[in-house]
Formats: sequence, C-alpha cells, structure tokens
Amino acid sequence: MADHSGEESLAGRQIALIDLLDRLLNGGAVLTGDVVLSIAEVDLVHINLRAVIRSITPDSPAPW
Repeated sequence: MADHSGEESLAGRQIALIDLLDRLLNGGAVLTGDVVLSIAEVDLVHINLRAVIRSITPDSPAPW
C-alpha cells in the first residue's frame, strides 16, 4: 500500500483541465475502445482502437 499522506485528495475538489492534462501526461495513459457498425444485428465493421498518451522530455525522447 502506497503512502499518499503528502498528496491532497482530489475528491470533492475542482481541478482545472490543464492540471488534469499535466497529471495525465506526466504518468501516461493507455486508451482503448471498440467500434462496431451493424445493420439488423449483423456486424459489418469491427474496429479496435488503442492509443498511448505520454509526454516527451529530453530524458525520454520520441521514438522516431
């Protein structure tokens, strides 16, 4: 169990969008989803979506 005594609880607190994006990019995130197009309950197209979001710094440059 991690010690979060130094961190402030986010429950019940308003957070600016830029602060939320900063936390997200600092730690990184993986987004996944599925899209299915169907007609009359017949699946015509099934698309799997995956995206990795993270910040790029001089210490960890982009892979390209």
